[in-house]
Amino acid sequence: MGFYRSDILVTQNFFMSPILCIFVMRLKYFGMAKIDYIKLSKVRDDGKSELIVRLYISKTFRPQFRSGLFINPDRFISLDDTDRCRRYEIDIPREGTQNFVEIKDLKEVKRKFALYLERLQAICDVTAERHKDKLTKEWIDEALHLINKDNTNIEDITYQHLVLLTEKEKKEVEKTSAKSFFDLMEEYLRSTKYSEVREKNFRVLIRALMRYEKFIPLFDKERKDFKLDVDTMDKDTITDIESFFRNEHSLLEEYPNIFKKIPATTDTKRRSPKPKPRGNNTICALFNKLRAFFNWLNEQGITHNRPFAGYDGVTTEKYGTPYYITLEERNQIADFDLSSRPFLEVQRDIFIFQCLVGCRVSDLMRLTPADIIDGELQYIARKTKDKDPVTVKVPLNERAAKLVEKYKGVDQSGRLFPFISSQNYNEDIKDIFTTCGITRIVTVINPTTGEEEKKPINEVASSHMARRTFVGNLYKKLKDPNIICPMSGHKVGSAAFARYREVDREMRNEAVKLID
Repeated sequence: MGFYRSDILVTQNFFMSPILCIFVMRLKYFGMAKIDYIKLSKVRDDGKSELIVRLYISKTFRPQFRSGLFINPDRFISLDDTDRCRRYEIDIPREGTQNFVEIKDLKEVKRKFALYLERLQAICDVTAERHKDKLTKEWIDEALHLINKDNTNIEDITYQHLVLLTEKEKKEVEKTSAKSFFDLMEEYLRSTKYSEVREKNFRVLIRALMRYEKFIPLFDKERKDFKLDVDTMDKDTITDIESFFRNEHSLLEEYPNIFKKIPATTDTKRRSPKPKPRGNNTICALFNKLRAFFNWLNEQGITHNRPFAGYDGVTTEKYGTPYYITLEERNQIADFDLSSRPFLEVQRDIFIFQCLVGCRVSDLMRLTPADIIDGELQYIARKTKDKDPVTVKVPLNERAAKLVEKYKGVDQSGRLFPFISSQNYNEDIKDIFTTCGITRIVTVINPTTGEEEKKPINEVASSHMARRTFVGNLYKKLKDPNIICPMSGHKVGSAAFARYREVDREMRNEAVKLID
């Protein structure tokens, strides 16, 4: 059986930054299949490209494979001076305080890509040995999927092993073939054990797709038997769904029965709201959930279909520079006399506490005195608990500690504060801002059009502004993500945190004074 040997050379590049290390991988072939070339796909919205491999097996058979691994194009260096190369470098910088997340990702891509190439090689070799007629692009794709799912060691890959995995997969697929698209979505929800909030958000997607499935036969008589299918959904279907999501609000008048049968909410206690126009960010969030569902289907072997492959619609959420209140504005709200409105005073105190600890509202509303240990707030962020649990630790300053003491034992459920619903909390925050005179104009991104708009800050204030106030003001003081991120639950280097690096007016004014 043939195999690849990976020779990893570490060299210092003295003509570039002294902190730059270049890891060079040269692939040497010892078997039947050869690497015809390795190239990068076109750059995605997030600035990364996919590593693509083409094998040379014969003059008439040169299959190409998308690895599913992505890298910044600047970190991929061809040693053959062409876009399509056999030899390459993965440029990994020397570790520092600002780039350890990037380095970790690069090393992981490098490791996975080397393993990917080894598995491709092994599949080709063991099949071509005595079963060359079976060696097709489909066979290699299927075998690669099964080996990844089984996590088979390279030395254990044989043709007989691949056949056994294929038969096992076929039986599993037969068990699930009778399940509908939405049965599988429910199974996915059960298996992932989402939090209550995330499950509720996922069900928004389910209901929207149910309405889409009902809409198609009414809109297109030639597809009167249309059903969503995990095996047949493709990029054209995704594009069609995007159009439906974007225009669903305007279809209400023409197809009212769809919305009566499948309302926007399952909450029977209140009237279902009419669909509102959806912007790119909302559609992107829905599609992220749909992608996660298909990733699970692929991992479980229920389907090998990847409907987002080749889709070039909305792929990245767009957000403007975070707007938040200054420390002076925060203190103005905190010290404002609200004794004439005691209920609003309670909500004001909760908002100020949130500004001092920076947690999301979903985490805030479940905090209890047990979450405070040695003067420090400690909790697992709900957004991360299902996949990569992150324990957030925030020391309580004097103002935060006084607020905890003020409401000690007040909540009948034993929580830190007497919380109300998140929706009512958001409405009260707007009222608090207006009452306290915090009404300056800020620039916001319209969630539907994606365009910038000017709005009074009291009209757009919400619980999430408390989180932005915590992070934004800390960043202005410290400029060190490695200190701030563990207290906010952000990942160092994440796009969400990077937005706080926008230079504010005060810093700009100080900068121009330097050249006065």
